[in-house]
Order: sequence, then structure tokens, then C-alpha cells
Amino acid sequence: MTYASNEVIEKPLHATAGAGVNAVDTAVLAALQEFPAPVAVVDRHGATLLVNAALARRYGAAVVDREGLAPMLRGAGGQYDIKMRAPPRLNEPIDAHALAVPLQNWFLLLLGDSDASPLVNEVAQLRERVERLERVAATDHLTGAWNRAHFDRVISAELARSHACRQPLSLVLLDLDHFKRINDTHGHDAGDRVLRELVAVITSQLRGSDTLFRWGGEEFAVLLGGVGYRGAERVAQKLRAVVEMHDFGGVGRVTVSVSAAEHVGEESPWSWFQRLDCSLYAAKRLGRNQVVVDRRGNSDCWADESPMPSLHIEWKEAYECGDATIDEQHRELFVRANALIDAMVAGGDGALASLDALLGHISQHFADEEALLARMNYDHYEEHKRAHEALLKRSGWLRDRAAVGEANLGAVVEFIAQDVVARHLMTADRAFFPLLRGAA
Repeated sequence: MTYASNEVIEKPLHATAGAGVNAVDTAVLAALQEFPAPVAVVDRHGATLLVNAALARRYGAAVVDREGLAPMLRGAGGQYDIKMRAPPRLNEPIDAHALAVPLQNWFLLLLGDSDASPLVNEVAQLRERVERLERVAATDHLTGAWNRAHFDRVISAELARSHACRQPLSLVLLDLDHFKRINDTHGHDAGDRVLRELVAVITSQLRGSDTLFRWGGEEFAVLLGGVGYRGAERVAQKLRAVVEMHDFGGVGRVTVSVSAAEHVGEESPWSWFQRLDCSLYAAKRLGRNQVVVDRRGNSDCWADESPMPSLHIEWKEAYECGDATIDEQHRELFVRANALIDAMVAGGDGALASLDALLGHISQHFADEEALLARMNYDHYEEHKRAHEALLKRSGWLRDRAAVGEANLGAVVEFIAQDVVARHLMTADRAFFPLLRGAA
């Protein structure tokens, strides 16, 4: 099936709306239509979502031929020879050369002639434009929290990671009590200020790996990776108490009703939220400024599967980025983390020394990685550096608490495995891997 250029935006989007194309994606794809370079967008299965006006001027009404796309779909970006199919030569594919830019849901294909490189100098502009649009479209403009559309985009991947790693995933839902009264008494501008300040108060209590969403109106949701319903209850109680004690300028004290629920079994996100919403309704019914927890979750199910799960984290070749120094440091991080686990299991005084050695390695690795990314002019260098600083700050705080007996080393190991390795190395770091591989 082929589409004229002005149809490509419409028909593929409508046809695939149930497969992950939402309002955020639609806005980004529409903006790419007028990009000056020839651009095609294919999803992770190779289906054409868009060919922009510049590409249509070059090739006519066309789609990307799925034949030969398998190496690109398995990869992480780079240059590929592809084929376009356009009438009247559907049986005679047109050879083209493309630079594939991987994004969260798609590949952007920046096309050049079959005997020439694509417009490499426009790649940075293209990626920056798309990522900026995605950030804007995924953010609640009033509060700065992520919006519900962004939750819909990320939840499938978070659930898949939770099940693959046998790590629990929980949601905390907060609803501002008597918000209509605030608006009626102090005005809607004051209500808006309260919502913005509430987001700041909540964010100050969260880990770097936790994600805050504005669910709608005066409701907010927090996604907690690696946390079961017991831990989610502690977070919920802390957030409720911190909000209650905070003085909202011009309004005074406000309270929130809070619920928490861990994902269980293979339930859909909708079913999960229904349990969460029922618990929130119960908290309201109990008089507000309460926490109600649904005490079910995969953490209990998975604990019953094996009383002695494998403790070590395993390095895989797929984690390599292509830079020898960074790859060696990543492998060493795994070695030192496993040494800490062994020392913790063995008991005695060796665990704290192993922890110090690991934290020293992480600090040096972050410094070396930042120097490399600065030399490569990485677009998100400052954001990546701030993530490093937050991880080091949290690690140091946990280490100091463990040293005086206020925290056990298990909490430190969990933080390193979940936040430093699973969430940072496997997600944030992988975003710059194509840059290093392209320079190799």
C-alpha cells in the first residue's frame, strides 16, 4: 500500500494509534513534515509512519521498503542502504542511503542519494528538534511534572523491565484535599501556585529514579521502580506528612489523601490504576489526609518463587558502548558491585571497605565519562552530569548512614543495582552509545 505525501501523516497515524502512536507522537511527526531535509519515520517493526515533503519531492509518493531493514531494527543507529517503493515502480525499488537516528519509539531516517552520504550536518539539529518537541509535549505546562500522555508512553517498558528483572513496581497517587475550596477562597491563580509548589515539595522527597506525573486536575502519581507495596507505603506516608507540614504562601496548610498499589501479576495498567483509585477513595472516605495501601503485589509472588535468588549482577556484551575506557569501567563496576554483595553476605568488617572501593570507582568513572562526553559535544552533557551528581550524593548519604548503623548495606546494594546500573547505565548511558559508536 502506498500513500501520497499529504496522506502519510494521516493514514499511518490513524492505522497505528492503538500500537503506541499518541498525541505526543502525532505532534512530533507533524512537525517533521516541513523539515528541510528528506526524512522518513519508521516504527520499531519497520512500518512507515511518515515521509515528509522534502522526501516526497525527491521520490514521489513512497514508503520505505521493509525488505532489508532487519539490521537497522536490531541496531542502535548508523548508516544503512535502504529501498524506497513508489508508484509506478513498485516492482523496482529505489535505492537510497539513510542515516538512522534511534528515538524512543521510532527510527528517523535522514536520506541522502544512493551514492552519497546523507546530510550528516543536519542530524544534530534534527535530533534536538524532535527531543525538544517530545519534552514539551510530555510535560505538564503548569507544574513542570510529566503529564499523563508521558505515563502512557513509558509504562509498558517499565512493566516489562519489572517482570524481566523480577523487581517490583509501585504507584503512589496523591489528591489535594478540598482544592475547590482553595480556588473559591483564594482564586485560581493561588490554586495554580499551590499546584506548582506541591510538585516542588513532592519532588524534593523522591529519588532520582522516581517519576512524578500530573494525573489530572489536583491529582499526581509517582512511579516507584524497585519498590513493593511496603516501601510504597513508607513513601506515601512521608509525602503526606511533608505536605501537611509545609506552609503554602498565601494559602497556609493543605493536605493530601494518598493511596499506594504495587503491580501484581499480568494486570493491565488500567486495572492497576483502578485498584489505586479505589484505595484513594477509601482514604477520602476515612476523612482525608490519610494513606490507604492495597497490600498485594508481585514482590510477594516472586519471593515465593525462590527463597535464594541469584545475588550477582551479570555483565553482558550487549552493554558495551564501543569506547574501550568506558566499557572497561562499566565491567569493573559490575565486578566491584558483586564484591560488595559477597562481602555483605559474608559479614564482618569487609563490607564497608568494599563499598568505599565501589563508590571510589563510580566517582572516577563518572568523571572520565563526563570528560569524554564534553569532548564529543554531547547534546545532553549538562543533564547527564547532573544525573551523576545526584547519584553520587545519594550514594554518599547511604554510605554515611550505613557506617553509623542507621541503614543496612542491603539498601546501598539495592540503590547501586537499581539506580546506578539498571536505570542509569542501562537507560541514560545508552542514549549516548550511538555517538561513541559513530565515532569509532
